[in-house]
Amino acid sequence: MRVVSLFSGIGGIDQGFSDTGFDIVWANDFDKYAVQTYKENYKNEIVLGDIFSIELDQIPSCDVIIGGFPCQPFSMMGEQKGFDDARGTLFFRIAEIIKDKINKGEKPRAIVLENVRNLKTHDHGRTFETIKRILEQDLGYKVYSTILNSANYGVPQTRNRTYIVCFANEAADFSFPKEQELTQTLQDKLEPKVDDKYFLSEKILPTIMSNGTGGYKAKSEIDLKIARPLCATMAKMHRACQDNYVTQNGRVRRLTPRECARLQGFEDDFKIPVSDCQAYKQFGNAVTVNVSRAVAQEVRNTMEQLGEWN
Repeated sequence: MRVVSLFSGIGGIDQGFSDTGFDIVWANDFDKYAVQTYKENYKNEIVLGDIFSIELDQIPSCDVIIGGFPCQPFSMMGEQKGFDDARGTLFFRIAEIIKDKINKGEKPRAIVLENVRNLKTHDHGRTFETIKRILEQDLGYKVYSTILNSANYGVPQTRNRTYIVCFANEAADFSFPKEQELTQTLQDKLEPKVDDKYFLSEKILPTIMSNGTGGYKAKSEIDLKIARPLCATMAKMHRACQDNYVTQNGRVRRLTPRECARLQGFEDDFKIPVSDCQAYKQFGNAVTVNVSRAVAQEVRNTMEQLGEWN
């Protein structure tokens, strides 16, 4: 089953689909460091570049399109102009790619998209309604959507993300994966010995451990059993009420890139060829492999039931 991956990052969503028997035939991302990491870990082709600058004919035919696309405001929201509502946004480019495939008689059988939790409430719900309307009315897909939490799929990280799964076949009867019991904690993902650079200095410790300054107040907590959502700005070391910190040998430290990889479902043989700063960004932006794998399995189950799996 041929898959095109858009906004691939370091391949979290790709890994889940590959593990389930899908064949990633083409991938794309605009971040050179993410592409560097991707190439170190996967054999399939990935193209570096802005998706708007890549000719549609360069994107191969496929059975499935996947992608964790960034959310952007829609300039014409509420105008009910269908396809034009999303013009200029990254979602529009996805829709444009799908439409091009349809015009060539190569309509993808399934589409799987991932985005932030608040996609459904962004701009009072109008962003999501436009996305759904384009997928259903303009492109002719049966659309399913929900919010999935990584902590419900075997990873001790609270990470809620919106998943949109679409099928070209109106007979599709899809169900999102059932939740799994969490049997590990953040502490199970920690490395037993880490470089001294990950420990906080006595000078910065009071700032990191504060409950906020000015008008911002939040409870500072460390040594959580289930990690807070990993974010792309982890390298900046915000506060213990925003990022994850743990106590080891009586000292407080940040997570290492390898621990972040584990919290996103990447195995320890996953290569990290970039600087810590880039690694934190990449794992903070990544799709959790466990969730992708669970969704991919249900997509495969549905396609098998439809007699479309090959």
